[in-house]
Amino acid sequence: MAGGRFEAPPLACVGKLNNAMRLTALNERAETIGLKLNQGVAEAKAICPTLDIVEEDPVADRKLLEAIADWCDRYTPLVAIDGKDGLFLDITGCAHLFGGEEALLEDVLIRISRLGLDVRGAISSAPGLSWAVARFDESRIIPPEAMEEALAPLPVASLRLGEETIAALQKLGLKRVGDLLAAPRAPLARRFGAQLLFRLDQAIGLNEEPISPRRPVAQLSAERRLAEPVQAEADILLLAQQLADTLKPGLEARAVGGRLFELLLFRVDGAVFRIAAGASQPLREPKRIAKLFTERFTAIHDDLDVGYGFEIIRLNVLQHAPFDAAQADFVEEDRQGTSLAAFADRVAARLGPDCLQGFELQGSHIPERAVRPVPVMAMLASRQRTGEQDAGSGFFRSERPLRLFRTPELIETSAAEVPDGPPRQFRWRRIMHRVRRVEGPERLTAEWWAEDKPEPTRDYFQVEDESGHRFWLFRKGLYGQTTTPPDWYMHGVFA
Repeated sequence: MAGGRFEAPPLACVGKLNNAMRLTALNERAETIGLKLNQGVAEAKAICPTLDIVEEDPVADRKLLEAIADWCDRYTPLVAIDGKDGLFLDITGCAHLFGGEEALLEDVLIRISRLGLDVRGAISSAPGLSWAVARFDESRIIPPEAMEEALAPLPVASLRLGEETIAALQKLGLKRVGDLLAAPRAPLARRFGAQLLFRLDQAIGLNEEPISPRRPVAQLSAERRLAEPVQAEADILLLAQQLADTLKPGLEARAVGGRLFELLLFRVDGAVFRIAAGASQPLREPKRIAKLFTERFTAIHDDLDVGYGFEIIRLNVLQHAPFDAAQADFVEEDRQGTSLAAFADRVAARLGPDCLQGFELQGSHIPERAVRPVPVMAMLASRQRTGEQDAGSGFFRSERPLRLFRTPELIETSAAEVPDGPPRQFRWRRIMHRVRRVEGPERLTAEWWAEDKPEPTRDYFQVEDESGHRFWLFRKGLYGQTTTPPDWYMHGVFA
């Protein structure tokens, strides 16, 4: 108890390193009493018997770092994760939106500190220099003309070298980066390899170092920063429609429409929600885009914790495709194809992209192989790209049954006409059916190049029984080809 307040004991995280339990993270009090990273647990306990030790959780640490990276999307979409405890933000062209680089850096550090985290940062024209200053110096901005001056007093460990290289440099008395800058480059390369000079050149900006964003960069984006946080879903959807209206001129200028949209909601306490919604056909109309998110909100209603509200709302276009502008009719009604796409978009947004299944033709005459199920969203998108119209012939003709069994079912027949006639009666699922009308046969054979063993020929018949029920039967094989009569199968029923 000091000053009327209870002081918590020093805190350290421990983990296994080189087959020994060592300190992997320290709070400020632990650093103040002289504990060091990678120090053994027994030695640390000898220095501070009251040390509070917690086992590290790399998975939880990674999730926290990813959550902070999501939070940093408010400053730039180009955010990359650096190791276990760092982030790279490419703020090129973004700093002026926050009042300049100094104001942006101050805003980042203050806001993250308020989340209860110890944070340091640096801004420079070289990622390697920013990395070094953020970890081995005070938070600041380094102008291009002062890069070597800022780097010189830092330890050689700030160059992101291997432990063996760092130890070898220190044995030779090369403890600061300034010692390397003043030394001849050729002997350094011969003794320590090209990696040392490569890292040094990266830190002073002679070698470019690309940053790989952790998420795909939006092709178009619109954002609204709110004076007062919003909580109601109706308000969020209204803002989403307004943002979609802002994006419409950009889509029109590119002659494209959005295929995949993402709504980002930045909560006031730092949490970020990403809500994605796809469309089967390219969209520009703000109302239809907002309608997609209306369905998504219905689906995720219980998972969306608005808390104290959202302070930033952003709408991204992650994917787009060429937009085929079509003139509406005089009563301004959409075409039937567009209505089908709108229906598919609404259902897929609420229940998932695979909830509606269509059929795609395959290169086979055998009915169960002639089509394969595909999501309707993908099917409509494919037709939009290729300009294909709905199939009006082939397997989808009206003489095919409404319900086709995945596997044909064996039936018992009697009094079948030889060699190519239909049965006069058959038993299916323990019920006897007497045939009244027949159409056929339709002879189908399998593709000879796709089978190791030839598939028997099939003769299909449409039959109607005395009760008016219509069936699709086939005989597998021909009479006279085998010693036993061929079998008959039920493959589908008509409406």
